[in-house]
Amino acid sequence: MNSTFQNSGQVLSIGIFFTLMIIGLSSTLPASVFPGLTSVGVPIVDARRVAALPLVSTLFASFLGYNPLEHLLSPHVITSFSTHTRLALAKRSFFPSIITKPFHNGLHAACDSAVLAGLLAAGCSWLRGGKYVYVENANDAREVFTGVSD
Repeated sequence: MNSTFQNSGQVLSIGIFFTLMIIGLSSTLPASVFPGLTSVGVPIVDARRVAALPLVSTLFASFLGYNPLEHLLSPHVITSFSTHTRLALAKRSFFPSIITKPFHNGLHAACDSAVLAGLLAAGCSWLRGGKYVYVENANDAREVFTGVSD
């Protein structure tokens, strides 16, 4: 039974962690991706479309070390870009550089909630009181609590 609760708790905590990461990303990711793309020459229409895409795919792409921009921008759009823009989008450091601040915000939200949950658990544990020892009969109880036997 204990293992069941522990496994359920781990799944729940991972779900909460990713939910908080996505909430943290949602506040700043579009505002970070749009200027990052337009700064290298991506047209405003395409940059706005990519910045509005789902955050979950961006989160998992960052965990996997994957640059999704070549798939988010269609091949015929990429071929219309200048060589400078295509090279900038293909660099390994470009995608991580535009999601660094939003990722930091999401991680900060998740870690803050973990600290809060830890403090709450410590407070509940402290309020729980001393250790309870169950004893079958009164003579054994006297021995446990006083250290004296009959």
